[in-house]
Amino acid sequence: MKKLLVIQVAGLGYGFATRNGVNGIAGLPLRRMEPVFPALTCTAQATLRTGLAPARHGMVANGFFDPLLRKPWFWEQSAALVQGPRIWDAFRRRGGTVGLTFFQQSLGETADQIVSPAPIHKHGGGMIMGCYSKPASLQAQLERHAGHPFRLYQYWGPLASAKGSEWIANAVSGLLASPDAPDLCFTYLPGLDYDLQRFGPDHPKSVKALALIRGELERLFAAARANGYEAAAFGDYAITPVTRGAVFPNRALRDAGLFAVRDVRGMRYPDFYQSQAFALVDHQVALVTCFDPAAQARVAAVLRAQDGVAQVLDKPQQAALGVDHPHAGDLLLVAQPGAWFAYPWWTDSREAPDYAAHVDIHSKPGYDPCELFAGRMPFRTSLDAARIKGSHGLTGAGCETAFLSTLPFKSDTLSEFAASLREWLTA
Repeated sequence: MKKLLVIQVAGLGYGFATRNGVNGIAGLPLRRMEPVFPALTCTAQATLRTGLAPARHGMVANGFFDPLLRKPWFWEQSAALVQGPRIWDAFRRRGGTVGLTFFQQSLGETADQIVSPAPIHKHGGGMIMGCYSKPASLQAQLERHAGHPFRLYQYWGPLASAKGSEWIANAVSGLLASPDAPDLCFTYLPGLDYDLQRFGPDHPKSVKALALIRGELERLFAAARANGYEAAAFGDYAITPVTRGAVFPNRALRDAGLFAVRDVRGMRYPDFYQSQAFALVDHQVALVTCFDPAAQARVAAVLRAQDGVAQVLDKPQQAALGVDHPHAGDLLLVAQPGAWFAYPWWTDSREAPDYAAHVDIHSKPGYDPCELFAGRMPFRTSLDAARIKGSHGLTGAGCETAFLSTLPFKSDTLSEFAASLREWLTA
């Protein structure tokens, strides 16, 4: 049976790597790859697993807004959110085994081994660290390989660092050497992403993070080689400098009377039942739901007038880019280079909802990179969007990602790599 390790590396941009002297890793040259649009984590993973465009697999972003429930969903884990057949279906029918470590939307996936962060939130506050694993013994096995339990605070939040990726690299290296290792193993290294967002791609700390992720890739490629695996690695997106700052579409909608809030003890929570529109933000794109179709033209005009907004795409324009799906919303905002979208609808921090100053990726109606910084008070995160120096989501010149492989996969685009991988698994 064929054996292959596939590594997704958050933020491994081709230009960033080569500018800093990384032209090859593990004796393999870096190749340029065009990411899928929008260039986001879950969108890239879904495209890799299905070979389909976002319009067909449905993961247009890392979350979506449900207009029936009037509720945003972000970083949800169900594999059913990724629509379409998997590139490994024929491989598994012939007896091949598949494993996914730290992939989003992996719970319930048609795979033999799965491990993904799944903490338990306690009623009195705090959480019980833990992972979902299939089989149940897999987490303990990976912890033995890594040398200690998985620490969620190193994976995301103000204390997130390269140690999270180091744990995954050690765990997966050990897994490949075990008798029950999957024939096709997917894994994810997030460590490069943190400092690139915090400080931007030109900062010395980001260059240091690149050196660390290079070492982790060297370790994984060596483990693959030692255990009879081919290996491939790719960047899901390239992080580019934030030069224009944050754009606040929900502030604009609120000022225009299109987005409503409710006062709860002086805090302003969203009132999706009285609103006419809302923007679910995700790095350099935002998915806008118009609850009142008659207001869509006005919503588009208000958002188009905001400094930092490059495009306001309606459904026909979304279709031309391959992102026309109900999860894309009625309008899709695209930021100008150097800008990114932030979710707050308030300007006075005293009006911020309780979850705003916490690591709370499921309650927040949009991605919040400020969670990477500690706040002024203990156990709080920053509310200062001006601290963010790197973002992603765009494609085109300067946004290419890096790719390397021991096999001659086609890789001009992520979709092409997924199709080439499917062909190799099927042959």
